[in-house]
Parts: sequence; C-alpha cells; structure tokens
Amino acid sequence: MASADLKKELDCSICLTIYTDSVTLRCGHNFCRLCIDQVLDTQEGAGVYSCPECREEFQERPALQRNITLCNIVESFRSAQPDQEETGVFCTYCIHSPVPAVKSCLMCEASLCDNHLRVHSKSPEHVLCDPTTSLENRKGSVHKKILEYYCLADAACICVSCSLAGDHKGHNVETLDEASEKKKQKLRDDLQELITKTEETEKEVQRLQENKSKVHEKSSGVTEGVTGLFRDLRRQLDDLEKRVLREVSRQEEQLSLALADFIQQLEIKKAELSRKMGHIEELCNMTDPLTVLQESHTGDLCDTEEGDKGDRERPDGWDLDVALISHTLYTGLSDIIAGVTGGCIIQEATDIILDINTANNYLHISDDMKIVAMSDISQNRPQTPERFQGYCQVMSRQSFSSGRHYWEVDVRKSDNWYVGMCYPSISRRGEQSWIGNNNKSWCLWRYNNRCYVVHDSKCIRLPVNVSSNRVGIYLDYEAGRLSFYDLCVPIRHLHTFTATFTSEPLHAILWVGGGSIKICGKRNNQEV
Repeated sequence: MASADLKKELDCSICLTIYTDSVTLRCGHNFCRLCIDQVLDTQEGAGVYSCPECREEFQERPALQRNITLCNIVESFRSAQPDQEETGVFCTYCIHSPVPAVKSCLMCEASLCDNHLRVHSKSPEHVLCDPTTSLENRKGSVHKKILEYYCLADAACICVSCSLAGDHKGHNVETLDEASEKKKQKLRDDLQELITKTEETEKEVQRLQENKSKVHEKSSGVTEGVTGLFRDLRRQLDDLEKRVLREVSRQEEQLSLALADFIQQLEIKKAELSRKMGHIEELCNMTDPLTVLQESHTGDLCDTEEGDKGDRERPDGWDLDVALISHTLYTGLSDIIAGVTGGCIIQEATDIILDINTANNYLHISDDMKIVAMSDISQNRPQTPERFQGYCQVMSRQSFSSGRHYWEVDVRKSDNWYVGMCYPSISRRGEQSWIGNNNKSWCLWRYNNRCYVVHDSKCIRLPVNVSSNRVGIYLDYEAGRLSFYDLCVPIRHLHTFTATFTSEPLHAILWVGGGSIKICGKRNNQEV
C-alpha cells in the first residue's frame, strides 16, 4: 500500500505516469520536462503562461529548474519496484495461467515466478538474471555456453571456453559483473557531468531570459524617449514654421501697404501730368500767336523737379528681406538642434586630437593634430618614455574615464590600419606595445581588404569588410562596451567588445601601415 501511495505521488499530473526528468516551476509544482514544455508551447500565443496545477500566471515563460532530489527518488523507486507486468515475461512452469516471472535462469533457459524460484537449483552454474525472453542471446554462438566474462581487448562478452582456448585466449578479461559495474560507474560519471552541464545550461538560459527582459525594458524606454523627442521636434518645427511664415506675411503686408501708398501718389502724379499734357496740346493747336505767347506760367508746364523727386523715391529696391527671414529660420533651427544635442546621452567627441608626444618617429602628424601618416623619414623627436618605439602608433591627448563617447576615423587613404582604445599604461616598447597584442587595448584592424578585431593577442576575423570611407567608434565606459561601425548606408555594426573597464582612463589609439588616416569630428554637408 505504501508503495502504491508513493507511486501516486511520483506521477506527473499531465501525462499521469511516473516523472521523466522532473522539473519545477516557481510555484513549486513538478512536471515531466517534455510535458510542461508542450503545455508552455501551447500557451505561448496567449501572451501569458500558467501552471497546469495551481493556475498561477507568469508574464514571461518560466524557467524550468531540474528537481535533482525528485529525479533521484524516481530512479530509486524504479530500481526497487520494477513493473513486472511491463516486462511481458511469464513463468515457464505456470502452464495453467500466466504468472509474471521475476527471474530467468540462463542454464535452464527458463523464466521463474516467485514460487518456482524458491525451489530452483541454487548451484553456481544456474545463473539468474532479470526476466528476459532472449535467453539464447545469453550464450555464446560458438561454444553454446553462458556468457560470463568480458574481453577488454575486443570489447566482447565471452564464455569460459572462449577465454581459455578460443580467440580471446590470453586477453585481459573480467567477469560480467565487474565489467558491468565499471561501465555503470563510467555512465554515472557521464550522467553527473551531463547533469552539471544541464544545470549550467539552464542557468545560462535563465540568465539570457533575464537579459532578454532587460533588453525589452530598455528598448521600451528608448522607444518612448525617441518618440517623445520626435514629437517635441515636430512641435518645435511647427512653431518655427508658423513664426517664419508670420515674418513673411508681416513683410508682405508692410511692403504691400507701402507700395499701395506709392502707387496712389503716382496715380495723382499721372493725373496731373495728363492735365498739363492736355493744356499744352490746346496751346499747340491755337492759331493766334498772341494768345499762345500771352499764356501765363507756361514755364511751369514742363517743370520736372517734382518728377525728379518722385524718381528719387521710387521703391525699385523694395523686396522681401530674405536675409531676415533666413536668420529667423536658422536661428530657430539652431536652437532646436542645440536643445536636441544638449539632451543627448552620447557626447560626440569632436575635439579629439593626437598626442604628438606618444607618436612613433616614423609617423607624420598634421598641424591640426588630426591626421596621422606613415613616413619614410624619421621625425627625430625626443626619445621619451611616452613615445612608441618600433610600432607606428599614436594615442589621443584626450582620455575618457566615464560616460558615453563617439568619434569617427576617415580611412579612405589607407588599406592597412588599426583603430581602437587603450589604457595609458600600455607598453611603449616591444611586441606587448602593439595595439591589440595585450590586455590593455582593443582595436579594429583592416588588412588586405579583410577586417579583424584584436584584444589580448586574440584575433578574430569578421565576416564583413569596411565598405565606406569612415569607421565610427562608440564607447560606453560604465557599461564596459566598445563598439565599431561601418558608416555605410545604412550604418552597419561590425563588432562590440565587452569588458570591465578599470578606474584607468581610456585613450583613442591609431596605427597606420601606409597612407594616412584622419580623426573626424561631426560630419558636415561638404564632406564626401
């Protein structure tokens, strides 16, 4: 009765059979791994997971923790309580009704129930084993004797005759029990190793699930921030558009009023001129000379002083003040851009310059400290402890000990280069000073149209090459991330190093094996 009660406790509530590789949910209920995996797969589309036993809900797919104690109990129960009916082997001597066999005798080639086992011969040649219908497989095919030994040389089960006079004479042999026990021990060791690996894998899966949740949470936050940023940008751009259009309308209205007033003055002037023209025509048509000559103020008829004054006031240069409109537009855009960049979490390192005190003597550094080029002639700089010897490298003057930073390198004029970051404690002489050939530097390397990443003397070839003229480098010091990007369209991520950066600051570092490379600030419209 106790055995039946225990078996009931060891039955999975899904498949209703004894546990197979039992796992536990956070709520404490146990299931076969395969059974609960199938249930969780069916719940995946609903967006929520629940325990089939207590219906506790989980927002994320729950991690399955192997219940080692329960697995051991199940294994012990199976060993102590074999299911006799499942063997399908019945007693050879119970001819009136089938009775499950508990043992088989290899000598007699018969299976025995409990009753017949009690009266069976106890002599050593009568070898008993678990119930089986394949008794002929327990004897050798050559001598037809019971297989009692295991040949270590040939990895074969043999009889006593094979070990003494057959093909296995002189070989190292063990009894089946000894060989079986050794193999079982090997299997137990393998099983324990597999259990350990399984537990480690489960922990890794759980860690990745947690990381997935963090990525989703961070993505939601970034998405919300970007959405809010563009919503605010659209609002500011709408306000700026209205302000610029109001300025255009104001100028148009002001010009229209001035032009209308001037047009009215010209219409009055035109009417006066028409009157004078009519009077002159009348005088020209008179036949009486005395009347023409006696006409008063004839000199005022063609007075041009007022006309000249009008010409001086003609608004030929009147037009929209495009400069003022443009100033309003660009000032507004600059304010918006300043507001956006001021709220950015990435500081664009526009002021990175090279430290000539670290430059190898066969490197030429430009006057603005932005371009480094290979030189065939030594620059004869002082051989100080800070200067790189042997390798054509140079560090940046600026260092970064916190925050997020971004900078770019123009590589169009060189096919062989390294770009990256390093600690100032990097060696300046010998092989350990070469960027990437130590644990103090991280870099991207291009050589023969192939790209590699190098750190601590470990070189990994990337599946892609840099296809554009620029490489972008992004450093997140606190997060311990150093990323490289190919600034093609669209931008392509090349590689990210992850490390725990120490309190030591990081410097940009360049190596050039021919041609030149240039540190760039912010990209502008004139650069190709």
